[in-house]
Amino acid sequence: MNDKSKERIPSSDEVRDVSQIDGESVRFGTGWISGVIGIALSGAGLFTVLCIQFPTILTMPMLRDYYPLPIIRALLHVVLVSGFLFGVLSLSLRRRKIFGGVAILFALIAGLLGGAQIQMEGVVNGAENQALPSLSLDWFLLNLMFWCAVFIPLERWFALRRDQPIFRHGWRTDLAYFFVSALAVQWVTIITMKPAQVLFAWVLDEQWRTSIGKQPLWLQIIEILLITDFVQYWAHRAFHRIPFLWKFHAIHHSAERMDWLAGSRLHIIDIVVTRGLSYMPLFALGFADAALLGYGVIVTLQATLIHANVRFKFGPLRYWLVTPQFHHWHHSDEDAAIDKNFAVHLPIWDWLFGSYYLPGDQWPASYGVKGDKPPEGFFRQLFWPFKRGGA
Repeated sequence: MNDKSKERIPSSDEVRDVSQIDGESVRFGTGWISGVIGIALSGAGLFTVLCIQFPTILTMPMLRDYYPLPIIRALLHVVLVSGFLFGVLSLSLRRRKIFGGVAILFALIAGLLGGAQIQMEGVVNGAENQALPSLSLDWFLLNLMFWCAVFIPLERWFALRRDQPIFRHGWRTDLAYFFVSALAVQWVTIITMKPAQVLFAWVLDEQWRTSIGKQPLWLQIIEILLITDFVQYWAHRAFHRIPFLWKFHAIHHSAERMDWLAGSRLHIIDIVVTRGLSYMPLFALGFADAALLGYGVIVTLQATLIHANVRFKFGPLRYWLVTPQFHHWHHSDEDAAIDKNFAVHLPIWDWLFGSYYLPGDQWPASYGVKGDKPPEGFFRQLFWPFKRGGA
């Protein structure tokens, strides 16, 4: 366990020319930056207008009562006007007019739908029962703003690979995964929980189940971490070792750049199977909802952090908690690191079952899938595992 290796952070060969991303010039003054900002602002404004106009379809019921409507109205006006102006700037600077045109189009559509003056009835009384879950467009917007505000500065100030840009190769694919997973969060939650609720309905009235749910919350959260990590360790290992399952998990490993957004690249089959198996013992044992919520916060934060482009090693804690360095090695395409570090929270399972790999202070030089690689693009990756001979 003593770490005597000389620290080595490999120089990045991922982005040889930081003025080019996927063949496009992103230099200041080319209109690329203003175009991206314009699309982001106008898109956020349009999504907000749609959420207000169709709250029962596009927003989470539990959140509707808490939105500060006067503030949203004022911010919406600023966002749409700014997005439109950045789109105009991009049009004037860039030869390819697609970015500026999309930004302006989004702003105009939002304006035609009502813009900042759109009626907001239906959002105030958002706790009504619904026959079916909604699409959580508001959850996507909130998540994107939060994670960008937290991790973009962290990855600029404490970058492992300083020459890796924010909009690196593959960011469009990862953003699509982030969007879909946030949009369908209520549906995915139901799909992953339903098998446990059906299979273990017979334990609902057991006294021992009630006793477990009455333990101190901190103790329940620790127990949940241990149980879920043990289950996820073996599920994760199975996705690596069983060829049919690897077709789906290879999508996650197809990311060749590591940052906070890369962790979103997960096939829906991978998500449903792993989360469904993890939830079964939690439901059967009867842990309190507050403890499950606390665990949910922890797993979301840790899962995002361990993919991030940050150089934190966490000292001796890295031997007891899964850290970015530990998980970066799991994503490495180097021979010594393949099929290693399956744990999500606690490396103890890798120690016990012979899959632990953490070579001193070193970080992997590259990431990705060796051999048959999935294509880029959300929809191509969605159907790729089902193709004959895929993976």
